[in-house]
Amino acid sequence: MTSSTDIAVATTTALEVPPNPHRANGSSSEPRGEGQAAVNGHTTANGNGVASKKYRHVAAVHSRPKTSCLSHDSETTPSFLGFRNLMVLVLIVGNLRLMIENYIKYGVLICIRCHDYRRHDIVLGLILYFLVPCHLFAAYIIELSAAEQAKGAVGRRKRSDASNGAARDKELRKADDRSPWTLIALAHAVNANLCLGVTSVVVYRHIHHPLIGTASMLHAIIVWLKICSYAFTNRDLRQTILFPGTAAALPAIYSSRPYPRNITLKNLTYFWWAPTLVYQPVYPRSKHIRWGFVAKRLGETAALSMFMWIASAQYAAPVLRNSLDKIQTMHLTSIVERLMKLSTISLVIWLAGFFAVFQSLLNALAEVLMFGDREFYTDWWNSPSVGTYWRTWNKPVYHFMKRHVFSPLVGRGWSPKVASAMVFVLSGILHELLVGVPTHNIIGVAFMGMVVQIPLIAITLPLERMRSVNSKIAGNAIFWVSFCLVGQPLAALLYFFAWQAKYGSVSKMPRVAR
Repeated sequence: MTSSTDIAVATTTALEVPPNPHRANGSSSEPRGEGQAAVNGHTTANGNGVASKKYRHVAAVHSRPKTSCLSHDSETTPSFLGFRNLMVLVLIVGNLRLMIENYIKYGVLICIRCHDYRRHDIVLGLILYFLVPCHLFAAYIIELSAAEQAKGAVGRRKRSDASNGAARDKELRKADDRSPWTLIALAHAVNANLCLGVTSVVVYRHIHHPLIGTASMLHAIIVWLKICSYAFTNRDLRQTILFPGTAAALPAIYSSRPYPRNITLKNLTYFWWAPTLVYQPVYPRSKHIRWGFVAKRLGETAALSMFMWIASAQYAAPVLRNSLDKIQTMHLTSIVERLMKLSTISLVIWLAGFFAVFQSLLNALAEVLMFGDREFYTDWWNSPSVGTYWRTWNKPVYHFMKRHVFSPLVGRGWSPKVASAMVFVLSGILHELLVGVPTHNIIGVAFMGMVVQIPLIAITLPLERMRSVNSKIAGNAIFWVSFCLVGQPLAALLYFFAWQAKYGSVSKMPRVAR
């Protein structure tokens, strides 16, 4: 039996390395023989001729001051990619669990035939779909007449310059300023408001299903915004030929199609389908169409639309239906619990809808039309304030409001704060039309939801201007709480309650048990 002393001696002998007379400054010029290896400036060999390394327990692990990576004084900012992946997984797993729970309780709630799609709803929806764009072409006829009037005015001025002199030219200018342009503006106003007003009346009085009504109202609002932009822009372009001194202020991109050469059916039709609400005679264009790109984007749109429908029917609808009695009894604790339960799935549905529209559908449409400017949104999810969110999440609407509402008001002497308030008032009216008219309940919730953004913007504006990271985190947290927990779920719950109180369910399925 081998004693512990023998083992220690053998181990010490194995670790000892005889001095090397040829070594200088920690290196050796002697070639290593078979079965030798260099370890910490020494070589050793085992009996099998396999090189082995000698390790000394003196390595300096703590050689300089260091900080924890999550500390504020850390030299480098760590990546939170893993936490982001964890959040996504938790979100997916949590919602899947709730959907499975609903499936166990209620079974399959997805049913196309169970919805109350009345025949006249579909017929009226199709009629509105084809009639609403006619107002855009009516705006083209109005603008064509205005262009002829403008060319006639320019011709009269040239003849006046050649014959009657400056006094007569001044009289013609005054006559031209007051004669046709008020009628042109009035015709545009009547046409645009008829587009929105007639659609609102038809949807409110005659279209029962809220989904068909919402699609009709959304289409009418988009066309209304396009008509307004078309009229405002061409009015200012018309001034450049009536008063040539103002032409220098036009963007350089407009030079390839000056007024009135832009007043054509082809130009208007392109604007009708273009993924923008702001009219320009010329847009930046891409060089060719990538049909593979279009197919991918349309596939995403279809898949996400299917997902939103399934999520709404299987999870959101039962939560909404089971919240009705809590609202009737005004049980505040239960209402808050329902809002929190609804907030998760409403956020998921909204994010899916955002991606389907702004990333997939609009990009597919822009690709087909070779529309070059595709910045339909920026990183709104990092918004350090509520105001930043409204400036970044929906660029087409933001560009319209800034170009045709905010900037003109500021140019007329309004303060920026009051002009911003007017933007949100107008937006609130359009939101109320979009939600209240299809649900046949104009209760002002959507309008107030937009107006309340004004004080929220004022509260988070100082946080946006601060340079500290904590202030931006606080502003972003306020935005997400107001958006996810208070905003959308509460509005959806109130409009659903108003609809149920007035009509009952649009679904023919019996109410599920809680």
